[in-house]
Amino acid sequence: MKPILQPRHSAGALLLCAGAALAQTTPSAPPVPAKDAKPAAPVTGSEPVQAAPMSSVTVSAERPTNRIDRQVYDVKQDAASSSSSAAEALQNVPSVTVDPDGSVALRGNRNVQILVDGKPSAMLQGENRGPALQSIPSDDIESVEVINNPGAQFGNEGGGGPILNLVMRRERRAGGFGVVNANAGPDGRYNSSLNGSYNEGRHGVQGGMFLRRDGLDSVGETRRERIHPVTGAITRSTVDSSGKGMNESAGMFGAYRYNLGDKDTLNANLNLAFRTNDGSDWNRYRTLGEDGSTVEDYLRSSQREGSSRNYAVGGRWDHKGELQGENLKVDLRISGSETTGDYGYRNSYTVNPRGLPDARSGQDTRNGNRIADFTGDYERPDEQGILKLGYKVASNRNTLDYRYFDINPATQAEVVNAMRTNLFQLKESVYALYGSYQMRLNERWGMQGGLRAEYTDADIRQFTTQIFAKNSYFNVIPSFFATYKATEDANIRFAYAHRIRRPGAGDLNPFVRYGDEFNVSSGNPQLKPAETDSFELGYETKFGAVNTNLRGYYRKESDSILERKVFISETVLLTTRDNVGSNRSGGLEFTLSGKVTPTLTLNTSGNLAFIEQNVAVAGQPDAKHTATALTGQFRLNWQATPADMLQTAIQAQGKTLLGQGYRQPSNMVSATWRHSFTPRLATVLNVSDVFSTREIEVITNTAMLREHSLRRFDGRVAYLGLSYRFGGPDGMMVRQGGPGMGPPPGAMPMGR
Repeated sequence: MKPILQPRHSAGALLLCAGAALAQTTPSAPPVPAKDAKPAAPVTGSEPVQAAPMSSVTVSAERPTNRIDRQVYDVKQDAASSSSSAAEALQNVPSVTVDPDGSVALRGNRNVQILVDGKPSAMLQGENRGPALQSIPSDDIESVEVINNPGAQFGNEGGGGPILNLVMRRERRAGGFGVVNANAGPDGRYNSSLNGSYNEGRHGVQGGMFLRRDGLDSVGETRRERIHPVTGAITRSTVDSSGKGMNESAGMFGAYRYNLGDKDTLNANLNLAFRTNDGSDWNRYRTLGEDGSTVEDYLRSSQREGSSRNYAVGGRWDHKGELQGENLKVDLRISGSETTGDYGYRNSYTVNPRGLPDARSGQDTRNGNRIADFTGDYERPDEQGILKLGYKVASNRNTLDYRYFDINPATQAEVVNAMRTNLFQLKESVYALYGSYQMRLNERWGMQGGLRAEYTDADIRQFTTQIFAKNSYFNVIPSFFATYKATEDANIRFAYAHRIRRPGAGDLNPFVRYGDEFNVSSGNPQLKPAETDSFELGYETKFGAVNTNLRGYYRKESDSILERKVFISETVLLTTRDNVGSNRSGGLEFTLSGKVTPTLTLNTSGNLAFIEQNVAVAGQPDAKHTATALTGQFRLNWQATPADMLQTAIQAQGKTLLGQGYRQPSNMVSATWRHSFTPRLATVLNVSDVFSTREIEVITNTAMLREHSLRRFDGRVAYLGLSYRFGGPDGMMVRQGGPGMGPPPGAMPMGR
């Protein structure tokens, strides 16, 4: 079925919201030889950052390069970093795609864990993750670690799949330092931030705050056909919709570090963030009979007032042992997120029956998530390599509270609708031990093997329907990595990892939750963890000034947790989750990065993937869906003058399988101009989605359901801003990073 929407060219932007996260110093680089790579591809750690013109000097300290178990990408070279978000920064990382709502996929896999400096946070879990990523300033990120095959030190929280680890920027030099950013866009949009730090002797403090106002408007359509399983008769329905909203967010953080001596350091931190999520929606529902006549036609309008409150508090003790490189880290972190929403609905009927009085209703939501994470990590080198041991004790508490009520048209009294009101809780405890050993066999060969033992206990409570369940399981999770230095400029890498994917709170809640008159959803408390084995073989080399990475990979998942859609009435479609099949995927990924000319830098990457899903659906007991998808990023930086940089970025997302359907490819183009007035003061003009092409198009096709859904988002938003850095000697801007250079753990710098 063809879409009927026409392209829209009005201004719009990503939904921005407040978020904060805890941080931890990046682990030290391994002794195994590693291949250096370019900025915005893997980090080189060898070239100066060209960020200031004329008399300024930029110093770049050594940073981690590609390592035996991960690739590291420097995202600070993005000219738009002073005005963009973490979600936008991730779009420049190879094989990563980010939807307009902040949803992230890696190599087409949406079960991605997102960590901040190696640790999970409640602010980056579930539905809160997208808004949180869209609130973190990208200029705060030192690098992004892509861990397609996580080793033994990583748990299976928040998806259990591949990991994107945001390594936050670190500033710890003596004296004071600060940055102010301010950006403005159309329709009252703005974002501004202040960040500063001061270090003297044994003490170090850091703090910051930010303010944002932004919004995301969209229009959509859905065309659905239900095929009767016996007669083959077709019932058709349509939904046309639009949504508007403007959101405000604010956040602050503070962190303190104290060196007890040469071997011990104490750190403490506190993060707070708030956001609003207000808006309005308009939906027109129509149902057509078999003869094409209109059976039902009504308009549903809604107003919403929502908010989110996030916090994170933590402390860490670092101890250096007697041996060089020996260290112990004991870390306690508690983070929480609470999201509320108040919705008011009004249905205006044209047909069914004609003249029916308007119906009004409302809904309140109170959803919360709290994570307590207590870990210990010990690292000890010997003559051959490095031994790592650790433990983890974690508690995850989720509460989903939905209250729905009807409004009496005569008295305006609110009456609870018991069919749509429910309270659900998930209490999950995880206990884990891990060990790994990394060694150099000779001058060319290095390897790392690891094993993680993980026990999970889940307590599922659906209070409304009195459904209570317990689930516990024990998993042993191996991993193995090897690297071979083929030549002075070439490395070959191999990786294998076994992972589990635990279902989240929304996946487990069995209550049938009302979405609208045509759509409801529910989880499944009987879900088992999905299990994955993944393999990767990579080749890294250098041709002149161009760094090249080529990786082949294969991934197999059993007991896949996939969406399943079934009709529960003539027009109402239920979307639920089941362990209904398996996944196989493989592909070839490449990155090229380097200076084409002294003033022109190219960063490009691509991922050609093959995906196969075996899904058991009604009418198709052994349905097999396959797709070949090409995803890529292209970024070109031109240093037009010593003071001016121009950047063009293209992101293209390939076809994605969704169980019973698939998502169509999409693309987006952005452009940035940065002008430096002085080594300290610069202005940036950033235009996102230049051609207003952002959209999400999903097609479902089964024996009993054909559906086409299309949602387009307003694009082409321009931000003009200023960035000013203060502190440090005049004419000298110093950026330092790498292990041991960071601020107190838990501090998430904002708005550098």
